[in-house]
Amino acid sequence: MDKIIRALAGDGNIKMSVITARDTVERARQIHSLTPTASAALGRTLCAASLMGEMMKEDDGSLTIRVNGGGPIGSVVAVSDSSGNVRGYVENPGLDLPLRSDGKLDVGGAVGQDGMLTVSRDIGLREPYIGSTELVSGEIAEDLSSYLLSSEQIPSACGLGVLVDTDRTIKAAGGFIVQLLPFAPEELIEKLEDNIFFMDQLTTILAEDGIEEVFRQVLKGLDYQILSETEVEYRCYCSRERVEEAVSCIEKAELEDMAAEGREISVSCQFCDAEYTFTPQELRAIADAKRE
Repeated sequence: MDKIIRALAGDGNIKMSVITARDTVERARQIHSLTPTASAALGRTLCAASLMGEMMKEDDGSLTIRVNGGGPIGSVVAVSDSSGNVRGYVENPGLDLPLRSDGKLDVGGAVGQDGMLTVSRDIGLREPYIGSTELVSGEIAEDLSSYLLSSEQIPSACGLGVLVDTDRTIKAAGGFIVQLLPFAPEELIEKLEDNIFFMDQLTTILAEDGIEEVFRQVLKGLDYQILSETEVEYRCYCSRERVEEAVSCIEKAELEDMAAEGREISVSCQFCDAEYTFTPQELRAIADAKRE
C-alpha cells in the first residue's frame, strides 16, 4: 500500500513527510513502458509531486512539477492532487543510459543540468502560482531542495529514490521532505544534517525496513509525533467528456472536413495512454454544437 506519513519533531521546529510509492511508480512504468533510467527519473518526480501536493491546504488544488534540463530524456512531468494522488510522463520513455561509475542509474545524465525545475500550483484562482529555479544536478532531489529554498524560502532537505529490480520492475520507490520552521536552533539543524548524511540508502530502507525506519533514521535522537497517514496511488482524471472538450477546440471547418472525409480521430491521454476515438458522426455533432 502506497502512503504518505507526516510528522512533527524537534519541539515543533521540524516538519517531515515521507512517501512509499512502489506501486505508483510500477504503474507508471507499465503504462509508459519505461526503461530503468526513465523509471527512476519519472519515479523520483512523481514522489516529489505527491509529497508536495499532499501538503497543499486547498481541497481541490493541484500541483505540477516539470523538469527539463536539456538532457536526452526531455521533459519530465508529474501532477498531483491535494491528496497526493499523482500521474506523469516523460518525453522519451525509451531512453536508457549506462550505469554511473558508482553503479547507480544515471538520472542526472538523462535529465541534464542546463534547464529549470518549475512548480505550478493551481488553487482555483484565475492564474496558477508558478515558481522555478535552475537545475543543480538533474538528480531531482537536490534540485527540489534548491527550489524550496530559493523560490519559497523554506530551508529543506529532500531525498528521493527508485530501486529497479533485475526484471526491470520497481522494487522500491519513495522519498522524504524535511522542512525547518523559522528560527530553528542551530544545533537542531546540525543534528538533522548529520542524521541525513549517515542514514542508509533510502531505497534500501524502504525495501527492507519500511517507511517508519525513514523517520527513525532522519530524526534519530529527536522526539517526533505522527500527524497523519494518507493512502496515495497513480490516478489519472481523464475522461471522454474532457477529451471531447479538447476536440471541440479544433476549428469548426476542420471538424467538418474530417467528418466529410469519413475520418475518425483518436486521442491518447499522455498520462495513462487511454485512447478515445471519435467517429465522423460524432465529429459532425461537435462541429454543429460550435454553431450554437
